[in-house]
Amino acid sequence: MKNLSIDISKAFGFVSENDYKALQNKALECNAALYDKNLPGNDFLGWADVKNIISEDELSQIEAKAAELRKKIDVLVVIGIGGSYLGAKAVIEALSNSFVQMNPKKGNPIILFAGQNIGEDYISELMDAIADRSYALCVISKSGTTTEPAIAFRLLKAKIEEKYGKAEAANRIVAITDKSRGALRTLADSEGYKTFVIGDTVGGRFSVLTPVGLFPIAVAGFDIRQLLQGAYDIEAISQKGKSFDENIPAHYAVVRNLLYQKKFSTEILVNFHPKLHYFSEWWKQLYGESEGKDGKGIFPASVDFTSDLHSMGQYIQEGVRLMYETVISIAEPDRKVEIPSDAQNLDQLNFLAGKRVDFVNKQAELGTQLAHLDGGVPQIRIEIPKLNEYYLGQMIYFFEKACGISGYILGVNPFNQPGVEAYKKNMFALLDKPGYEEASKAIRARLAK
Repeated sequence: MKNLSIDISKAFGFVSENDYKALQNKALECNAALYDKNLPGNDFLGWADVKNIISEDELSQIEAKAAELRKKIDVLVVIGIGGSYLGAKAVIEALSNSFVQMNPKKGNPIILFAGQNIGEDYISELMDAIADRSYALCVISKSGTTTEPAIAFRLLKAKIEEKYGKAEAANRIVAITDKSRGALRTLADSEGYKTFVIGDTVGGRFSVLTPVGLFPIAVAGFDIRQLLQGAYDIEAISQKGKSFDENIPAHYAVVRNLLYQKKFSTEILVNFHPKLHYFSEWWKQLYGESEGKDGKGIFPASVDFTSDLHSMGQYIQEGVRLMYETVISIAEPDRKVEIPSDAQNLDQLNFLAGKRVDFVNKQAELGTQLAHLDGGVPQIRIEIPKLNEYYLGQMIYFFEKACGISGYILGVNPFNQPGVEAYKKNMFALLDKPGYEEASKAIRARLAK
Protein backbone atom coordinates (compact mmCIF):
# COMPACT_ATOMS: atom_id res chain seq x y z
CA MET A 1 0.00 0.00 0.00
CA LYS A 2 1.01 3.60 -0.55
CA ASN A 3 2.38 5.59 2.36
CA LEU A 4 1.10 8.99 3.34
CA SER A 5 2.80 11.77 1.43
CA ILE A 6 4.04 15.20 2.42
CA ASP A 7 4.32 18.28 0.21
CA ILE A 8 6.53 21.06 1.60
CA SER A 9 6.87 23.04 -1.64
CA LYS A 10 4.47 25.78 -0.44
CA ALA A 11 6.80 26.55 2.48
CA PHE A 12 9.65 27.54 0.20
CA GLY A 13 9.56 31.22 -0.52
CA PHE A 14 9.13 31.69 3.21
CA VAL A 15 12.19 29.56 4.03
CA SER A 16 15.09 28.88 1.71
CA GLU A 17 16.00 25.55 0.18
CA ASN A 18 19.60 26.12 1.28
CA ASP A 19 18.50 26.40 4.92
CA TYR A 20 16.38 23.29 4.43
CA LYS A 21 19.37 21.33 3.18
CA ALA A 22 21.61 22.70 5.93
CA LEU A 23 19.33 21.35 8.68
CA GLN A 24 18.98 17.83 7.27
CA ASN A 25 22.01 16.32 9.01
CA LYS A 26 20.88 17.80 12.33
CA ALA A 27 17.48 16.17 11.83
CA LEU A 28 19.08 12.77 11.18
CA GLU A 29 21.21 13.15 14.32
CA CYS A 30 18.08 13.91 16.33
CA ASN A 31 16.33 10.94 14.77
CA ALA A 32 19.25 8.68 15.71
CA ALA A 33 19.06 9.99 19.29
CA LEU A 34 15.56 8.51 19.56
CA TYR A 35 17.20 5.09 19.19
CA ASP A 36 20.57 5.77 20.84
CA LYS A 37 18.83 7.41 23.83
CA ASN A 38 21.61 9.92 24.39
CA LEU A 39 19.58 13.14 24.71
CA PRO A 40 17.21 14.41 27.46
CA GLY A 41 14.05 12.38 27.94
CA ASN A 42 15.79 9.12 27.00
CA ASP A 43 13.79 7.20 29.63
CA PHE A 44 10.59 7.81 27.63
CA LEU A 45 11.48 6.52 24.18
CA GLY A 46 9.72 3.16 24.26
CA TRP A 47 7.20 4.37 21.66
CA ALA A 48 9.89 4.92 19.00
CA ASP A 49 10.57 1.21 18.48
CA VAL A 50 6.98 0.48 17.57
CA LYS A 51 7.66 -3.18 16.68
CA ASN A 52 8.40 -3.80 20.34
CA ILE A 53 5.89 -1.44 21.89
CA ILE A 54 3.44 -4.29 22.49
CA SER A 55 3.91 -8.06 22.48
CA GLU A 56 1.83 -10.58 20.55
CA ASP A 57 0.58 -11.96 23.86
CA GLU A 58 -0.61 -8.51 25.02
CA LEU A 59 -2.24 -7.88 21.67
CA SER A 60 -4.10 -11.20 21.81
CA GLN A 61 -5.25 -10.50 25.37
CA ILE A 62 -6.56 -7.08 24.33
CA GLU A 63 -8.49 -8.62 21.45
CA ALA A 64 -9.88 -11.39 23.67
CA LYS A 65 -11.11 -9.06 26.43
CA ALA A 66 -12.51 -6.64 23.87
CA ALA A 67 -14.41 -9.49 22.18
CA GLU A 68 -15.75 -10.68 25.53
CA LEU A 69 -17.10 -7.24 26.42
CA ARG A 70 -18.48 -6.57 22.95
CA LYS A 71 -20.86 -9.52 23.39
CA LYS A 72 -22.52 -8.08 26.48
CA ILE A 73 -22.26 -4.30 26.59
CA ASP A 74 -23.85 -1.39 24.78
CA VAL A 75 -21.46 1.22 26.16
CA LEU A 76 -17.83 1.37 27.27
CA VAL A 77 -16.93 4.37 29.41
CA VAL A 78 -13.24 5.21 29.09
CA ILE A 79 -11.97 7.12 32.12
CA GLY A 80 -8.78 9.12 31.59
CA ILE A 81 -7.35 12.53 30.80
CA GLY A 82 -4.79 13.88 28.34
CA GLY A 83 -2.95 11.10 26.57
CA SER A 84 -5.03 8.55 28.46
CA TYR A 85 -8.06 9.35 26.33
CA LEU A 86 -7.22 11.67 23.42
CA GLY A 87 -5.54 9.06 21.22
CA ALA A 88 -8.36 6.55 21.56
CA LYS A 89 -10.99 9.25 21.00
CA ALA A 90 -9.13 10.54 17.94
CA VAL A 91 -9.10 7.13 16.27
CA ILE A 92 -12.61 6.11 17.29
CA GLU A 93 -14.15 9.41 16.14
CA ALA A 94 -12.27 9.23 12.84
CA LEU A 95 -13.44 5.70 12.06
CA SER A 96 -16.99 5.77 13.45
CA ASN A 97 -20.15 6.74 11.65
CA SER A 98 -20.69 10.44 12.36
CA PHE A 99 -24.12 9.65 13.81
CA VAL A 100 -23.31 6.37 15.55
CA GLN A 101 -25.10 7.35 18.76
CA MET A 102 -28.38 7.71 16.84
CA ASN A 103 -27.97 4.39 15.06
CA PRO A 104 -25.44 2.17 16.82
CA LYS A 105 -24.28 -0.87 14.88
CA LYS A 106 -25.14 -4.16 16.57
CA GLY A 107 -22.09 -5.57 18.32
CA ASN A 108 -20.23 -2.25 18.30
CA PRO A 109 -20.49 -0.62 21.73
CA ILE A 110 -20.66 3.15 21.89
CA ILE A 111 -17.52 4.60 23.50
CA LEU A 112 -18.08 7.43 25.96
CA PHE A 113 -15.46 9.30 27.95
CA ALA A 114 -15.20 10.48 31.54
CA GLY A 115 -12.49 11.90 33.76
CA GLN A 116 -11.27 14.32 31.09
CA ASN A 117 -12.96 17.22 32.90
CA ILE A 118 -14.43 18.14 36.29
CA GLY A 119 -17.83 19.13 34.94
CA GLU A 120 -20.55 18.22 37.46
CA ASP A 121 -23.34 18.36 34.89
CA TYR A 122 -21.27 16.24 32.48
CA ILE A 123 -20.65 13.38 34.91
CA SER A 124 -24.22 13.47 36.20
CA GLU A 125 -25.67 13.38 32.69
CA LEU A 126 -23.29 10.57 31.72
CA MET A 127 -24.42 8.48 34.71
CA ASP A 128 -28.05 9.09 33.71
CA ALA A 129 -27.30 8.13 30.10
CA ILE A 130 -25.78 4.74 30.96
CA ALA A 131 -28.06 3.81 33.87
CA ASP A 132 -30.37 1.66 31.73
CA ARG A 133 -27.66 0.38 29.38
CA SER A 134 -25.36 -2.58 29.68
CA TYR A 135 -21.95 -1.02 30.21
CA ALA A 136 -18.35 -1.50 31.27
CA LEU A 137 -15.57 0.78 32.47
CA CYS A 138 -12.00 1.18 31.27
CA VAL A 139 -10.00 3.26 33.72
CA ILE A 140 -6.62 4.51 32.53
CA SER A 141 -4.14 6.02 34.98
CA LYS A 142 -0.56 5.20 35.84
CA SER A 143 -0.95 6.36 39.44
CA GLY A 144 -4.68 6.13 40.05
CA THR A 145 -4.57 9.47 41.88
CA THR A 146 -4.83 12.00 39.04
CA THR A 147 -7.70 14.18 40.22
CA GLU A 148 -10.05 14.27 37.24
CA PRO A 149 -10.14 10.54 36.37
CA ALA A 150 -9.94 9.53 40.05
CA ILE A 151 -13.13 11.47 40.84
CA ALA A 152 -14.92 10.02 37.81
CA PHE A 153 -13.83 6.48 38.61
CA ARG A 154 -14.89 6.76 42.25
CA LEU A 155 -18.37 7.82 41.14
CA LEU A 156 -18.73 5.31 38.30
CA LYS A 157 -17.26 2.42 40.31
CA ALA A 158 -19.97 2.94 42.93
CA LYS A 159 -22.66 2.98 40.21
CA ILE A 160 -21.47 -0.13 38.39
CA GLU A 161 -21.16 -2.10 41.64
CA GLU A 162 -24.64 -0.99 42.65
CA LYS A 163 -26.03 -2.12 39.27
CA TYR A 164 -24.26 -5.46 38.86
CA GLY A 165 -22.85 -6.39 42.28
CA LYS A 166 -19.14 -6.40 43.07
CA ALA A 167 -18.29 -9.71 41.36
CA GLU A 168 -19.86 -8.91 37.97
CA ALA A 169 -18.74 -5.29 38.19
CA ALA A 170 -15.16 -6.53 38.55
CA ASN A 171 -15.58 -8.45 35.27
CA ARG A 172 -16.76 -5.24 33.63
CA ILE A 173 -13.89 -3.04 34.81
CA VAL A 174 -10.59 -2.98 32.94
CA ALA A 175 -7.68 -1.07 34.43
CA ILE A 176 -4.77 0.15 32.32
CA THR A 177 -2.10 1.17 34.78
CA ASP A 178 1.42 0.69 36.11
CA LYS A 179 2.87 -2.80 36.17
CA SER A 180 3.48 -2.91 39.93
CA ARG A 181 2.97 0.47 41.64
CA GLY A 182 0.25 2.97 42.41
CA ALA A 183 -3.22 3.20 43.85
CA LEU A 184 -4.98 1.85 40.77
CA ARG A 185 -2.65 -1.16 40.55
CA THR A 186 -3.31 -1.93 44.23
CA LEU A 187 -7.08 -1.65 43.73
CA ALA A 188 -7.10 -3.68 40.51
CA ASP A 189 -5.14 -6.51 42.12
CA SER A 190 -7.38 -6.58 45.20
CA GLU A 191 -10.64 -6.44 43.21
CA GLY A 192 -9.55 -8.78 40.42
CA TYR A 193 -9.90 -6.41 37.46
CA LYS A 194 -8.43 -7.38 34.12
CA THR A 195 -5.37 -5.18 33.70
CA PHE A 196 -3.08 -4.01 30.94
CA VAL A 197 0.19 -2.22 31.52
CA ILE A 198 1.28 1.32 30.73
CA GLY A 199 4.99 0.83 30.12
CA ASP A 200 7.47 2.88 32.13
CA THR A 201 9.16 4.08 28.93
CA VAL A 202 6.08 5.53 27.22
CA GLY A 203 4.63 8.90 28.20
CA GLY A 204 0.89 9.48 27.99
CA ARG A 205 0.83 11.57 24.84
CA PHE A 206 2.84 8.89 22.99
CA SER A 207 0.70 5.99 24.29
CA VAL A 208 -2.05 5.57 21.68
CA LEU A 209 -0.31 2.53 20.15
CA THR A 210 -0.15 0.81 23.56
CA PRO A 211 -3.06 -0.73 25.52
CA VAL A 212 -4.03 2.83 26.49
CA GLY A 213 -5.40 3.41 23.00
CA LEU A 214 -5.61 -0.07 21.58
CA PHE A 215 -8.05 -1.53 24.09
CA PRO A 216 -10.83 1.10 23.68
CA ILE A 217 -10.29 1.08 19.92
CA ALA A 218 -10.67 -2.72 19.84
CA VAL A 219 -13.86 -2.58 21.93
CA ALA A 220 -15.23 -0.05 19.43
CA GLY A 221 -14.79 -2.71 16.74
CA PHE A 222 -11.78 -1.46 14.83
CA ASP A 223 -8.74 -3.38 13.58
CA ILE A 224 -5.88 -2.56 15.93
CA ARG A 225 -3.47 -4.77 13.97
CA GLN A 226 -3.96 -2.59 10.90
CA LEU A 227 -3.43 0.50 13.06
CA LEU A 228 -0.11 -0.94 14.23
CA GLN A 229 0.84 -2.02 10.70
CA GLY A 230 0.49 1.55 9.49
CA ALA A 231 2.81 2.68 12.28
CA TYR A 232 5.31 -0.10 11.47
CA ASP A 233 5.48 1.02 7.86
CA ILE A 234 6.30 4.63 8.76
CA GLU A 235 8.91 3.50 11.26
CA ALA A 236 10.46 1.34 8.56
CA ILE A 237 11.25 4.44 6.46
CA SER A 238 12.33 6.60 9.40
CA GLN A 239 14.58 4.30 11.43
CA LYS A 240 18.11 5.21 12.36
CA GLY A 241 20.29 4.86 9.27
CA LYS A 242 17.58 5.70 6.74
CA SER A 243 18.36 8.54 4.36
CA PHE A 244 16.81 11.94 4.82
CA ASP A 245 14.91 11.56 1.56
CA GLU A 246 13.15 8.44 2.90
CA ASN A 247 12.50 9.85 6.37
CA ILE A 248 9.36 11.90 5.77
CA PRO A 249 8.78 12.71 9.48
CA ALA A 250 12.17 14.46 9.37
CA HIS A 251 11.00 16.59 6.41
CA TYR A 252 8.12 17.88 8.52
CA ALA A 253 10.34 18.46 11.57
CA VAL A 254 12.87 20.48 9.57
CA VAL A 255 10.36 22.69 7.77
CA ARG A 256 8.38 23.56 10.90
CA ASN A 257 11.59 24.53 12.75
CA LEU A 258 12.74 26.70 9.85
CA LEU A 259 9.35 28.44 9.79
CA TYR A 260 9.63 28.99 13.54
CA GLN A 261 13.04 30.59 13.04
CA LYS A 262 11.33 32.96 10.58
CA LYS A 263 8.89 34.02 13.35
CA PHE A 264 6.00 31.83 12.25
CA SER A 265 5.21 30.89 15.84
CA THR A 266 1.76 29.31 15.42
CA GLU A 267 1.00 26.13 13.50
CA ILE A 268 -2.60 25.51 12.48
CA LEU A 269 -3.49 21.89 11.75
CA VAL A 270 -6.18 22.03 9.08
CA ASN A 271 -8.53 19.27 8.03
CA PHE A 272 -11.20 19.23 5.37
CA HIS A 273 -12.87 16.15 6.88
CA PRO A 274 -14.96 16.62 10.05
CA LYS A 275 -14.05 13.17 11.37
CA LEU A 276 -10.52 14.44 12.01
CA HIS A 277 -11.55 16.99 14.65
CA TYR A 278 -10.34 14.90 17.57
CA PHE A 279 -7.23 13.84 15.70
CA SER A 280 -6.36 17.53 15.80
CA GLU A 281 -7.02 17.58 19.55
CA TRP A 282 -4.63 14.65 20.01
CA TRP A 283 -2.03 16.42 17.84
CA LYS A 284 -2.36 19.63 19.88
CA GLN A 285 -1.52 17.81 23.10
CA LEU A 286 1.35 15.95 21.45
CA TYR A 287 3.07 19.11 20.23
CA GLY A 288 1.94 21.52 22.94
CA GLU A 289 3.22 19.40 25.82
CA SER A 290 6.32 18.29 23.96
CA GLU A 291 7.64 21.62 22.71
CA GLY A 292 6.08 24.35 24.85
CA LYS A 293 8.81 24.85 27.45
CA ASP A 294 11.95 26.83 28.26
CA GLY A 295 10.32 29.91 26.73
CA LYS A 296 10.23 28.17 23.35
CA GLY A 297 7.80 26.33 21.12
CA ILE A 298 5.42 26.60 18.21
CA PHE A 299 1.86 27.15 19.43
CA PRO A 300 -0.37 24.33 18.08
CA ALA A 301 -3.86 25.32 16.97
CA SER A 302 -6.41 23.65 14.71
CA VAL A 303 -9.37 24.40 12.46
CA ASP A 304 -12.03 22.33 10.72
CA PHE A 305 -12.53 23.54 7.16
CA THR A 306 -14.65 24.56 5.46
CA SER A 307 -16.68 25.25 8.64
CA ASP A 308 -14.05 27.46 10.24
CA LEU A 309 -13.45 29.42 7.05
CA HIS A 310 -16.69 31.15 8.05
CA SER A 311 -15.29 32.04 11.49
CA MET A 312 -11.47 31.98 11.53
CA GLY A 313 -10.91 32.42 7.81
CA GLN A 314 -10.74 36.22 7.99
CA TYR A 315 -7.99 36.21 10.62
CA ILE A 316 -5.96 33.54 8.81
CA GLN A 317 -6.25 35.50 5.58
CA GLU A 318 -5.45 38.98 6.83
CA GLY A 319 -4.50 38.91 10.53
CA VAL A 320 -1.06 39.08 12.14
CA ARG A 321 1.40 37.08 10.00
CA LEU A 322 2.51 34.63 12.70
CA MET A 323 1.03 31.38 11.47
CA TYR A 324 1.50 28.60 8.98
CA GLU A 325 -0.83 25.75 8.07
CA THR A 326 -0.35 22.01 7.97
CA VAL A 327 -3.22 20.57 5.94
CA ILE A 328 -4.34 16.94 6.24
CA SER A 329 -6.08 15.85 3.04
CA ILE A 330 -7.88 12.56 2.41
CA ALA A 331 -7.71 11.53 -1.23
CA GLU A 332 -10.89 9.45 -1.34
CA PRO A 333 -13.84 9.42 1.11
CA ASP A 334 -15.71 6.20 1.95
CA ARG A 335 -19.07 7.36 0.62
CA LYS A 336 -20.22 8.76 -2.72
CA VAL A 337 -22.87 11.50 -2.93
CA GLU A 338 -23.69 13.35 -6.16
CA ILE A 339 -25.40 16.75 -6.26
CA PRO A 340 -28.73 16.50 -8.12
CA SER A 341 -30.15 18.87 -10.71
CA ASP A 342 -33.13 21.02 -9.71
CA ALA A 343 -35.71 22.30 -12.19
CA GLN A 344 -36.15 25.68 -10.47
CA ASN A 345 -32.45 26.18 -9.64
CA LEU A 346 -33.34 28.85 -7.09
CA ASP A 347 -30.07 28.21 -5.24
CA GLN A 348 -28.19 28.54 -8.55
CA LEU A 349 -26.30 25.30 -7.98
CA ASN A 350 -27.17 23.48 -11.20
CA PHE A 351 -23.63 24.15 -12.41
CA LEU A 352 -22.63 21.52 -9.82
CA ALA A 353 -25.24 18.96 -10.83
CA GLY A 354 -23.73 15.50 -11.29
CA LYS A 355 -20.60 16.38 -9.35
CA ARG A 356 -19.65 14.67 -6.11
CA VAL A 357 -19.73 16.55 -2.82
CA ASP A 358 -16.08 15.58 -2.34
CA PHE A 359 -15.19 17.22 -5.65
CA VAL A 360 -16.58 20.50 -4.32
CA ASN A 361 -14.69 19.98 -1.07
CA LYS A 362 -11.42 19.41 -2.93
CA GLN A 363 -11.88 22.60 -4.94
CA ALA A 364 -12.55 24.45 -1.67
CA GLU A 365 -9.29 22.99 -0.35
CA LEU A 366 -7.34 24.11 -3.41
CA GLY A 367 -8.96 27.54 -3.47
CA THR A 368 -8.18 28.02 0.23
CA GLN A 369 -4.58 26.99 -0.28
CA LEU A 370 -4.11 29.57 -3.04
CA ALA A 371 -5.86 32.32 -1.07
CA HIS A 372 -3.86 31.72 2.09
CA LEU A 373 -0.57 31.55 0.19
CA ASP A 374 -1.45 34.89 -1.39
CA GLY A 375 -2.17 36.13 2.13
CA GLY A 376 1.32 35.17 3.33
CA VAL A 377 0.55 31.87 5.06
CA PRO A 378 3.13 29.12 4.42
CA GLN A 379 1.70 25.63 3.97
CA ILE A 380 2.63 22.00 4.47
CA ARG A 381 0.30 19.38 3.01
CA ILE A 382 -0.07 15.79 4.18
CA GLU A 383 -2.22 13.41 2.17
CA ILE A 384 -3.49 9.94 2.98
CA PRO A 385 -5.30 7.78 0.40
CA LYS A 386 -8.17 6.75 2.72
CA LEU A 387 -9.36 7.32 6.26
CA ASN A 388 -8.94 3.87 7.79
CA GLU A 389 -7.02 2.10 10.55
CA TYR A 390 -3.91 1.61 8.47
CA TYR A 391 -3.50 5.25 7.47
CA LEU A 392 -4.43 6.54 10.91
CA GLY A 393 -1.62 4.35 12.25
CA GLN A 394 0.70 5.94 9.70
CA MET A 395 -0.31 9.46 10.71
CA ILE A 396 0.01 8.73 14.43
CA TYR A 397 3.55 7.44 14.12
CA PHE A 398 4.47 10.10 11.55
CA PHE A 399 3.53 12.89 13.96
CA GLU A 400 5.08 11.14 16.99
CA LYS A 401 8.40 10.59 15.24
CA ALA A 402 8.42 14.12 13.81
CA CYS A 403 7.64 15.48 17.28
CA GLY A 404 10.67 13.79 18.81
CA ILE A 405 12.96 15.02 16.03
CA SER A 406 11.48 18.52 16.07
CA GLY A 407 11.77 18.91 19.84
CA TYR A 408 15.41 17.94 19.78
CA ILE A 409 16.11 20.34 16.90
CA LEU A 410 14.40 23.06 18.96
CA GLY A 411 16.66 22.26 21.89
CA VAL A 412 14.08 21.12 24.45
CA ASN A 413 13.31 17.82 26.14
CA PRO A 414 10.20 16.74 24.19
CA PHE A 415 9.30 14.02 26.70
CA ASN A 416 8.69 15.87 29.96
CA GLN A 417 5.98 18.32 31.03
CA PRO A 418 7.19 20.17 34.14
CA GLY A 419 4.73 23.04 33.69
CA VAL A 420 1.69 20.78 34.05
CA GLU A 421 2.21 20.56 37.82
CA ALA A 422 1.79 24.29 38.48
CA TYR A 423 -2.02 24.38 38.36
CA LYS A 424 -2.26 21.16 40.36
CA LYS A 425 -0.30 22.62 43.28
CA ASN A 426 -2.60 25.63 43.43
CA MET A 427 -5.73 23.49 43.11
CA PHE A 428 -4.63 21.11 45.87
CA ALA A 429 -3.86 24.04 48.14
CA LEU A 430 -7.28 25.56 47.49
CA LEU A 431 -8.93 22.19 48.16
CA ASP A 432 -7.04 21.86 51.47
CA LYS A 433 -5.49 18.56 50.43
CA PRO A 434 -3.49 17.02 53.30
CA GLY A 435 0.16 18.00 53.00
CA TYR A 436 -0.65 21.36 51.39
CA GLU A 437 -1.45 23.29 54.57
CA GLU A 438 1.32 25.87 54.21
CA ALA A 439 0.67 26.32 50.51
CA SER A 440 -3.01 26.79 51.32
CA LYS A 441 -2.27 29.58 53.79
CA ALA A 442 0.04 31.29 51.31
CA ILE A 443 -2.32 31.16 48.38
CA ARG A 444 -5.31 32.34 50.43
CA ALA A 445 -3.30 35.27 51.72
CA ARG A 446 -2.37 36.09 48.13
CA LEU A 447 -5.99 35.93 47.01
CA ALA A 448 -7.09 38.12 49.93
CA LYS A 449 -4.92 40.92 48.55
